[in-house]
Amino acid sequence: MKKIPIIITLFLMIGNLKAQNNLTSFSLQEALDYGMTNSPDLRDAQINIADADERIEELKAIGLPQVNFSSSFNHFLKLPVTILPEEFGLNPVTGMPDPNFNPEVQFGVKNQFDFGLEVSSLLFDGSYLYGLQAARLYSRQVREQLTQQKDVIRNNVRDAYLPALIIVENEVVLDKNIKNLERLLFETKELYKAGFVEQLDVDRLELSLANIQVEKESLERQKDIVLNVLKFRMGYPQDQEITLEDNLESLLAPASDADLNAEIDYRLRSEYTIVETAIELNQLNVKRFKAGYWPQLVAFGGYGVTWQGDNFRDGNWADNAVVGLQLNVPIFDGFEKRAKIQRANLQLESVKNRRVKLEEAITLEIRNARETYRNAFDRVESRKKNLALAEKIYETSRIKYKEGVGSSLEISQAEQSLYESQANLLNARYDLLVAKINLDKAIGR
Repeated sequence: MKKIPIIITLFLMIGNLKAQNNLTSFSLQEALDYGMTNSPDLRDAQINIADADERIEELKAIGLPQVNFSSSFNHFLKLPVTILPEEFGLNPVTGMPDPNFNPEVQFGVKNQFDFGLEVSSLLFDGSYLYGLQAARLYSRQVREQLTQQKDVIRNNVRDAYLPALIIVENEVVLDKNIKNLERLLFETKELYKAGFVEQLDVDRLELSLANIQVEKESLERQKDIVLNVLKFRMGYPQDQEITLEDNLESLLAPASDADLNAEIDYRLRSEYTIVETAIELNQLNVKRFKAGYWPQLVAFGGYGVTWQGDNFRDGNWADNAVVGLQLNVPIFDGFEKRAKIQRANLQLESVKNRRVKLEEAITLEIRNARETYRNAFDRVESRKKNLALAEKIYETSRIKYKEGVGSSLEISQAEQSLYESQANLLNARYDLLVAKINLDKAIGR
């Protein structure tokens, strides 16, 4: 019976190890998904959404019934004094002043309790109605800003993933070249021992091998830097290792004909939808200020209870109740509303102008991205042909050198041409991938 818990524990440990492994090796899509989940910027945007929703509830509360309870207790250490008119001191029979008349009198009792319940409700207010619509529209805009923030995170992660990827690809090429050089160096040393080549030939190959190994060490240090940037963009812990699963070839999917030739849809860009929502918000703002000329109607009601007495053993209770309507009609405000309406209209025109400029910028960005992609694609095809030719020349030079009919200088030149062609193709493929990603950004994908 004790074996079952042990087996379960082992399965859990294996599952945890797999989960940890999955968190250290990332394809580009997995890096994007991780960034969407762990980015602090995204959490800030989500907090803004919650705040916008609560702002709607806060504004709704203005139009809902308001109920307030109040209570007070007054104990008069000395009752207020009231001065009676002189007429109260005249004798009603003779009409002569009463010499014993004291005009100072005190009314009321020493103790007084008041309890009251007040209810009011806004029945109609045009500014409130438009303000509520604007709050809901603002909540939509904040959600659009969340989408824009996701776009920013996605672009940042992609931009950080590609430099790390090109370094990894470069390392693969360098490893291949190191193996080839090591093999050629071994063969040359054997030929030197047999007396077919000079020490200079061996020295040249050793120098080439040393240079390429130094270059690989430099790449490894650069890789640490770019991987740290990638971790930062993803929200990944800096003290944990990370590796890349994708390669340039797997990401170099060609752009579609629609990407290169279709009509521009501005609404695919998150910043464009935000500007359109801003236009709607400013239009509502104009309507809200105009509604300030409309009357406002409020209903109210109240119920109160009062206890009065000189001591707490006896006293009198009395209650009262009231209901009513209050109509507020604006007559003249010194042209304040007119100025607010004019400013709101100016702000609306400013946002519309911003939309026009954004359309022009997006159009330019997409056209340039399409041309850049086409040029990068053609450059890759050209670099492929150059590399194939350089590989052929290098292999021919190596065979000639091995058979004793070629010189070490010839093979060194072929070697340099091969390395240059490899680097050119790698850079061209990287440029093509960057061009494809920039095209996706420009389109809004």
